[in-house]
Amino acid sequence: MTTFEELLERDGRLVYRIKGVSMNPMLRQNRDLVIIEAPSSRLEKYDVALYRRGSDYVLHRVINVLEDRYLIRGDNTYAPETVYDSSVIGVLTSFQRKGRYHDVKEPAYRIYVYFWQFIYPLRYAFVRLRRAAVSTARRIGILPFLKRIFGRENRK
Repeated sequence: MTTFEELLERDGRLVYRIKGVSMNPMLRQNRDLVIIEAPSSRLEKYDVALYRRGSDYVLHRVINVLEDRYLIRGDNTYAPETVYDSSVIGVLTSFQRKGRYHDVKEPAYRIYVYFWQFIYPLRYAFVRLRRAAVSTARRIGILPFLKRIFGRENRK
């Protein structure tokens, strides 16, 4: 089986369909295509890096550039991860959504990135508040009742 590293080395770029939900809402699982190229220099803040975590490949956004590593987090995740330069094998250059290609240099993309990162504290607070509310409802025994009221009983 050919690895992503081998494909990048051979073809200069890698095109594949997204798996996973960590980059929602920008990239949708089993729907969107990404175009990855080998980085020509160190990554910058807000670049989307393809890196190896053990035997898995992960595509997440750089949220901070440090001396020899990056702090990286998926758009739909809340815990940053430290990734060393040596683990990064590619960087997102464009993606396809609904049959249309988008370059990471487009103004609309840049606006999305800055906005999504700007509202991160609000998204994080909402997720924490929701988890606390569900935990409390479960502890006092009203979670099944709330699920019925809000129509989430059959949701997976």
